[in-house]
Amino acid sequence: MDHRIFEQVRRACKTVSQMAGHVQINYSHIAAYARSLPLAQVASPELDGATHYLGHGNDTLAFLITLDAINFGSGYFPHLRKRPGKSGYFTVAWSLTDFYRKHGPLSAQQLTQLSAEDCTKIFGQEPDNQSAGELMQLFAAALNDLGKFLLERFNGSFVTLVESAAGSAEQLVQQLIEMPFFDDVLPYKGLHVPFYKRAQITAADLAVAFSGEGRGRFDDLDRLTIFADNLVPHVLRVDGVLLYDKALAARIDAGESIPARSPQEVELRACALHAVELMAEALRQEGLEVPPMKLDYLLWNRGQQRYYKKIHPRHRTKTVFY
Repeated sequence: MDHRIFEQVRRACKTVSQMAGHVQINYSHIAAYARSLPLAQVASPELDGATHYLGHGNDTLAFLITLDAINFGSGYFPHLRKRPGKSGYFTVAWSLTDFYRKHGPLSAQQLTQLSAEDCTKIFGQEPDNQSAGELMQLFAAALNDLGKFLLERFNGSFVTLVESAAGSAEQLVQQLIEMPFFDDVLPYKGLHVPFYKRAQITAADLAVAFSGEGRGRFDDLDRLTIFADNLVPHVLRVDGVLLYDKALAARIDAGESIPARSPQEVELRACALHAVELMAEALRQEGLEVPPMKLDYLLWNRGQQRYYKKIHPRHRTKTVFY
């Protein structure tokens, strides 16, 4: 199996980490930190059944692909009207789940017709909230793109899309990144740095939802990288694995948005990704096979803890990639 996409991501992020001027990896902390993680928890990751439309066969498959088409907006989330006690992501997932429970899945044709106003209603936002309105416009564009992609390439079928990947997460990623909002490649000092966060997480979510069987079987799943966003870098910063320069730390702590496609944003994501690659290698040298995507699961869930939400803010970037 050819893993060109995943290796391109790894190589590019390693190069960025070597060139970075705003974010540094605390290499001396890698091995001990990796060993300190609750590795037993990665044996069977789960999706929250209360906030995800699970157990509905092909309708669940359609739900997850639709959800991951709009699995972005963290830069807008501070201004989003959230469900009580839920983060921006879980607010979006739960809202879409409620819609599916009431109305059934959105077909490819329906996706092409959704407007920002429709998204405002589906995701429980206030029409006069400007920041939320911007995000709803992006959601509508992403869902329109997904519907058109399915109609043009797969006769409108979510199932055919997944079947065409033939059990390869890389093949699924290659197909999804044909859509602009999945084509997660950023410029950095003359380089093109791919992350493909949401395309990769789509394969992972399907695998978890279907317990690695049937529609969720991908023979190369362990080749995925982490799903580079703004939460894993934050957790690694709090835990001393990533070191930010004073200017960047001050901007983030003040709640200042880090511009999309800026060197700082690329370094935050790339250094986090490479740091987790180094953790996986350190564990491998001790006889433990824990792929980066499973370490991502641990770190992302760690970031849900109150401590990590309070000690520092995470970086915010208005982007369609996370």
